[in-house]
Amino acid sequence: MKDFGALMKQAQEMQQKLGELQARLAESEVTGESGAGLVKVTLNGKNETRRVEIDPSLMVPADKGVLEDLIVAAANDARAKVEGMVQEQMRGLTGGLPLPPGFKL
Repeated sequence: MKDFGALMKQAQEMQQKLGELQARLAESEVTGESGAGLVKVTLNGKNETRRVEIDPSLMVPADKGVLEDLIVAAANDARAKVEGMVQEQMRGLTGGLPLPPGFKL
């Protein structure tokens, strides 16, 4: 039963490290851009939107559709960056073990 006790201790340590990682990710911010930086969307590591920045030159009523498309593109860029950051942090936590597809924190 020694092995089972050691396994349980490792699981508890991993759970603690995972909690610490989640806290660090919540504090981290990633910015996605579109339109050569004219639109920026900043998310935290939990995929929560923190800021949206729009260059004043895009504030033209006739270009509303373009602006909306640029916001969506910037948000998607930021989301992809957050997912990459999470995967990188998880690789460090799991010692390089591959995570199952679709694994979420």
